[in-house]
Amino acid sequence: MFGNIKIRKGQPDHRLSKEIFFTEFKKSFYDPRFRVMDTEIERLADIAFENYNEGRKAPITTKAGPQFSDPNYDLSVEWLDTRNRLMEAAVLHARSPSKILIINASPRNEHTCPSEMSKSYRMLTHAQEVIEAAGVDFEILDLSNMTSEYRKIIHPCKGCVSTAMPLCHWPCSCYPNHALDQTHDWMADIYKMWVEAHGILVISPVHWYQVPTSFKSMMDRMVCADGGNTDPTKTHGKDPELAKKLEMKGWDYPKHLAGRAFSVVVHGDSTGVQDVRRTLIDWMTDLQLIQAGAGASSYIGYYGTYAESHEELDKRPDFLIEVETAALSLVKQIEMNRSARYVQPDVGLEHPMQK
Repeated sequence: MFGNIKIRKGQPDHRLSKEIFFTEFKKSFYDPRFRVMDTEIERLADIAFENYNEGRKAPITTKAGPQFSDPNYDLSVEWLDTRNRLMEAAVLHARSPSKILIINASPRNEHTCPSEMSKSYRMLTHAQEVIEAAGVDFEILDLSNMTSEYRKIIHPCKGCVSTAMPLCHWPCSCYPNHALDQTHDWMADIYKMWVEAHGILVISPVHWYQVPTSFKSMMDRMVCADGGNTDPTKTHGKDPELAKKLEMKGWDYPKHLAGRAFSVVVHGDSTGVQDVRRTLIDWMTDLQLIQAGAGASSYIGYYGTYAESHEELDKRPDFLIEVETAALSLVKQIEMNRSARYVQPDVGLEHPMQK
């Protein structure tokens, strides 16, 4: 305890017995074709349980080195690789031609259960054509790959920032956690896409008054871009007491993606379009990105069946024009940002609340 702050404990420990762990581990080998490898699977289960029992989160580490506060602290090699890629991406962002990251927020994909592409993806391809015709480079982040591609995973945010901001590392160091088999985290690549981009175009449907789960997973994991700690040695990994002390001394809440432009396109078929649009705008504004135009939002097939929703989009050339406008306004905003013709009105002004 320090001052009137203490580390709160009391949640149940969900540590598994060896027997239950083996049962859970073997579920990955349910297919009868694996039976010829049962002896080997037993041995793998033994090793996996040892790692689980020891909390072997980062099995390969290296000394942090002189660029960190504690040069002798053992850092995950995987985290360091992601961090180094972000540093290279930041250099590219400053020097390279303008680039837009186009995000398809829909989980619907023709190569999995729905067996049909999403309307969001159709809008993405239209925006892509417009951006390409404008002579601007782009990259596509298709979040429907989470439902259709092998082990394409965005693990959930663990809420480290709510313990103390310095405990939330940029990039996120919660994953991979090999002891818990929390691996194949896509965010290591997604952070790099955001850093390299000069503009972000989000195209999202409405799922129960909110963005889809796939997008929300990414959105939550982007919290480390909003004040995240670039030096995990300052908190010795995930030491909550060190993190709280650091925050109480004063934290500068660095905005790691500030100054990039953004535009949004939101569509739905019943309710919630404006709520999702406002959520996306508020979120990216809080990251200190700069909004390009009003964006686009519309109901498609409000009175129709789900089965006819693509046909309803075919009847809405006006909405595709809005998608074009969202894309072109983003191109123009990037041009202004990079030519110094646009200056944020609050640049140089002090904000009393950084969080």
